[in-house]
Amino acid sequence: MKNCWVYILSNKSKTLYIGVTGDFQGRIYEHKQKLIDGFTKKYNLTSLIYFETFNIMQDAIHREKQLKNWHREWKINLIESINTDWKDLSEDFNSDPETSSG
Repeated sequence: MKNCWVYILSNKSKTLYIGVTGDFQGRIYEHKQKLIDGFTKKYNLTSLIYFETFNIMQDAIHREKQLKNWHREWKINLIESINTDWKDLSEDFNSDPETSSG
């Protein structure tokens, strides 16, 4: 069962944030509701534009660090390889993680 995620959030000006979590829907909900002070709240990074799943958290953290070290162009190419329109991929999620069946 895959239980770790690396994800990329963006905003209208295509600022990027890369994160890792063991509670995907809950973490995305926190970002969307701006419940966490910091970079994503300050820059309104609420659109989930890319994610990968992993079985082992150590692998997810390694991938997160790898992506953070990439040039911006490489990140954009990765995103657009699966999400050419920069659609918010979380639109299909249940909006409340407390009522989600996960």
